[in-house]
Amino acid sequence: MKTLVVTGYKPMEMGIFKQNDPKVAFVKETIKKRLMSYIDEGLEWVLVSGQMGVELWAAEVVLDLKDEFEIQLGVLPPFENQEERWPEDVKLIYEEVTMLADFFQPIYKKGYQGPYQFKAKDQFLIEHSDGSLVLYDEDTEGSPQYFLRAAKKALETKQYEVTYITPLDLDETVEELRMSDPDFWSQ
Repeated sequence: MKTLVVTGYKPMEMGIFKQNDPKVAFVKETIKKRLMSYIDEGLEWVLVSGQMGVELWAAEVVLDLKDEFEIQLGVLPPFENQEERWPEDVKLIYEEVTMLADFFQPIYKKGYQGPYQFKAKDQFLIEHSDGSLVLYDEDTEGSPQYFLRAAKKALETKQYEVTYITPLDLDETVEELRMSDPDFWSQ
């Protein structure tokens, strides 16, 4: 797989309301572990639409990985100024990510017009990737379900891989990080 889309929940869908919430570090570490295995297999590009939450966190992880690996980041928002109503701290992260990305291009060169822009964004990302990594829990629907519908449809017409990060994967990361803390063993 050469090109991978990473997507998932928005922060509020995960009960995360501040950028410094410890859960963010667990999500980012889980994404990093998955991306590392894809990089080992030849991954060249990670694509995101830059939505707040999993997509921005994944973009930050990719930017960190660029120091050690040949990996590129593409940010393809559905329309211009998608961040204009976001909290200020998230806007700053988005601005930094879009400035440091290897490729940045809104799908529509205009502001928000309607839900069709999100559908077109999902379709575009799927058509320009070999697979996707989606943080999703089958028991908790949310914004990723729309991307997944389009991805599952793509499975009918092309070879496309859909891989999940589940709550169990996040729990494993939490446990690994807890056990790697020397203080854990000295209690």
